[in-house]
Amino acid sequence: MATTDAAYQASEGGPLDIDRAFYDRLAGTVEGRERTESFTVPIRSGRAWEVPAGHLCRLLTVDGPQVGDLNVWNRHDPRERLWAARTRQLQRAHVSTYDRLWSTLPFLRPLLTFTGDTLAGYGTDADGGRVHDLLGTRCDPYVNRMLTGEDFDFHCHSNLVRAVLPYGLTEFDVHDVLNVFQCTGLNAADQYFMKACPARPGDHLEFFAEQDLLCALSTCPGGDLSVPLWGPDAHDPVEVCHPIGVEVYRVDPELLRGWSEPRRAEYRNLHGVRLPAWGS
Repeated sequence: MATTDAAYQASEGGPLDIDRAFYDRLAGTVEGRERTESFTVPIRSGRAWEVPAGHLCRLLTVDGPQVGDLNVWNRHDPRERLWAARTRQLQRAHVSTYDRLWSTLPFLRPLLTFTGDTLAGYGTDADGGRVHDLLGTRCDPYVNRMLTGEDFDFHCHSNLVRAVLPYGLTEFDVHDVLNVFQCTGLNAADQYFMKACPARPGDHLEFFAEQDLLCALSTCPGGDLSVPLWGPDAHDPVEVCHPIGVEVYRVDPELLRGWSEPRRAEYRNLHGVRLPAWGS
């Protein structure tokens, strides 16, 4: 049977070929870490925080399974932010260890690289579900009002909006998310589906900041998504909502030897446009 190759190949030495030994050293050296920040995002809320370049950040389930919606920006220029669609193409639709989140044009560079994932062994289940997806986006009050006629102010979009306000950002800066700990896929009709979160207390997804980052996380009001959100069996799933923990670590500078922040995309032309000059 013929196979279909990925559109973008990680050729040896190319921009998609990462130094796995480097990231393995970061992930495996616990003694060389210094925890600089630790907090918990309560249920149905959002929080934004900074992760300096060269630091590690861990997202972890605290006392039960919980889905989280993650946004990422360049801390110094929020126009550079997660580009979910291109990341799906350059990496894959469900990310794990060694995958990267890529930024928007005209920057097009890694924002972060995943160094650890306790759910990496989940693989693909019988329904085709996988975890940590870039397929879907955040729930929002606009769609909810359109489908139900009701208002609810604690959707992930709203949680993220409130989270970034102290950093001078607005609703227009909130963008398509990485659904952390969420199990999703496409069914036979090519429709998006969600399943109950397989995470257990203490599971984590960890990443290395390739540049100074601003991150924001919403704890989804659907909790672990084990309760239907639509249809006759739907009800308020607050009983399956749990917090998500966040930890930021400074690593031993020796571990960063040879690493440097990725440069922005090298294309510098004007897309074929020639600017007029006086007198020409």
